[in-house]
Amino acid sequence: MKVIVIGAGIGGTSAAIALQRLGHDVVVYDQMRENKPVGAALSLWSNGVKVLNWLGLADEVAALGGLMDDMAYYDGKTGETLCRFSLEPVTTQTGQRPYPIARADLQALLMDRVGMDRIHLSMKLVGIDDDGSQVTATFADGSTDTADMLIGADGARSITRDYVTAARGLPTIERTYSGYTNFNGLVPANTDIGPLDQWTTYVADGKRCAVMPVAGDRFYFFVDVPQPAGVPYDKAEGAAPLREAFAGWAPGVQALLDSIDPAASLNRVEIWDIDPFDTWVHGRVAILGDAAHNTAPDIGQGACSALEDSFALGILFATNTLGVEDTLQRYQQVRAERAGDLVIRARKRAWETHAFDVAATQEWYDQLRTEDGTGVIRGIVGNIVDSPVNLGGGIRV
Repeated sequence: MKVIVIGAGIGGTSAAIALQRLGHDVVVYDQMRENKPVGAALSLWSNGVKVLNWLGLADEVAALGGLMDDMAYYDGKTGETLCRFSLEPVTTQTGQRPYPIARADLQALLMDRVGMDRIHLSMKLVGIDDDGSQVTATFADGSTDTADMLIGADGARSITRDYVTAARGLPTIERTYSGYTNFNGLVPANTDIGPLDQWTTYVADGKRCAVMPVAGDRFYFFVDVPQPAGVPYDKAEGAAPLREAFAGWAPGVQALLDSIDPAASLNRVEIWDIDPFDTWVHGRVAILGDAAHNTAPDIGQGACSALEDSFALGILFATNTLGVEDTLQRYQQVRAERAGDLVIRARKRAWETHAFDVAATQEWYDQLRTEDGTGVIRGIVGNIVDSPVNLGGGIRV
């Protein structure tokens, strides 16, 4: 079977590898000109890592992942330790250590495993036609390609999703603003910010300033600033909005801001998501990843959920034999509820942590002062327990 995958991000390339391993002829198209992904890094929790292990990438991913042994919260203003605890229970309970990992490093690994001769960049999808036996993709340069199936892993503004919903007579899916802007990037690891093996987070006033270790003696930083959508920003401003938002914060935060080189690594992203929906498939066309479940990053499950899609897709095409349309319907049935649940969990977490309800956020801060790790780890593992990669028995308590 020939498969067209639209999108060479984490979801698209992992799906391509899963289908290649079954012997299918897979070709990937992406409108990007080179590997410059949005976002500096990502949290690969145990469910996401397990999918990559299943794809045959266990050693490579472990080499790229940061060693994150502990987790700590600090008062953003004073630097006081609110709580600090080991993340070992996450590994023990799930059977796999989580890894923070630079997104470009992971994407390069996945693209290399797909094979660069199978990936075509600078190719923008503009049209899809499914005649019932084959699918034809049309690109902005006028070229076309035809296959037995098309998987749209083309992101939050997915052309493939628009095709699926229109073909099913449904309105266009619109995104919802999550209420905050995220700044992220990579900086040299620095103990003035936090221990080199720790997920360190400073919190106050509904804002957070966090770092995670990634390979190469670097920290991945992500900083949240609650604000309306559409606040003007020019790249020439660099980190100036962060200096303003975190003026007077603890020395560790100032050390992070001093470490940022805007010319080398600084991204600014307004955080939007999509209401859960269950129309992922029409005929021989399906969506995957952010196209199907654009999720706020508040529980660190966005990339992991896309990897779960790829796992489910691979398992279903390996075990079902009634045809492409039937298998894609089974994929939709397996994934839509689970992925939508993670979208809602991330929304609830964002509401709690960003002072959209000031009393709720203050209650969370107060709870952190007595947290021994049990509650936080329960939440992390709770996001993983229902993953299809666990096959109903991947969590030990």
